Amino acid sequence: MNLELQQFKSEFFKALAHPLRIRILELLSEGDKTVNEIQSIIGSEGSAVSQQLAILRSKNVVFGIKEGTSVIYSLRDPLVKDLLNVAKQIFDNHLVGTITLLEHMRASEQ
Repeated sequence: MNLELQQFKSEFFKALAHPLRIRILELLSEGDKTVNEIQSIIGSEGSAVSQQLAILRSKNVVFGIKEGTSVIYSLRDPLVKDLLNVAKQIFDNHLVGTITLLEHMRASEQ
């Protein structure tokens, strides 16, 4: 069971391992969107957004519902939004630590 969970986590984080996929997930955490809406907000080519959405779909991170000629994408699990927020907090903590280290280095040089 533990190995299965580790494998799931590994595959899940691989699905997140691209800046454009992260940006797409951030947008979807704000609400459901079509490919065109995502493209318009990101300012990226349709093929790039579609490729990244395909990866996120294949890893069951997002899903799409066809509505007319459009597909509306949503997060499969709303906890992804929490995960993105935690990742930002970790980044902020890292940044604060780096700034503090630089301040101490500069202070010791004087």
